[in-house]
Amino acid sequence: MGTKGNEIIDLDIDELIKKLNSALADEWLAYYQYWVGAKVVEGAMSGEAITELTEHADEELNHANLLADRIVQLGGTPVLNPAKWQEMNTCDYKEPNDPAVLAILDQNIEAEQCAIVTYQDLLNFTKDKDVVTYFIILEILKDEVEHEDDLQQLKIDIEKIRNQN
Repeated sequence: MGTKGNEIIDLDIDELIKKLNSALADEWLAYYQYWVGAKVVEGAMSGEAITELTEHADEELNHANLLADRIVQLGGTPVLNPAKWQEMNTCDYKEPNDPAVLAILDQNIEAEQCAIVTYQDLLNFTKDKDVVTYFIILEILKDEVEHEDDLQQLKIDIEKIRNQN
């Protein structure tokens, strides 16, 4: 990172990189959870669920790119070993052992709720101390809130259909 870019950050950059790497691990696991969920999901409205899960997987991959770019810009190294993702993550990966649409949606809603808390904590950590990271995290948080809402709305739609039958 440029010298002036480092000077305007008013917090421990090593601690920030550690937190960003933890979020990066979360994003890789979220990407996989969405991706594999879209492959195995079954049941009523699974087509709609596949569309939503695939879209969210793409967005989680974009988040990983944003985080990795910022880590490098700060002079850090993104987590290099996928085996470390489970050690470093904040939000646990849930295997989609039950392929039912509602089970897959519940797993991903829970993961999004964890991500919202994680990114809110990162916003608080960077607020007024690292505006560049702050706005990257704000963009990601906006997506995570939207993901939670999308999944909850799909779940409500599926439950309404089931209750009509």
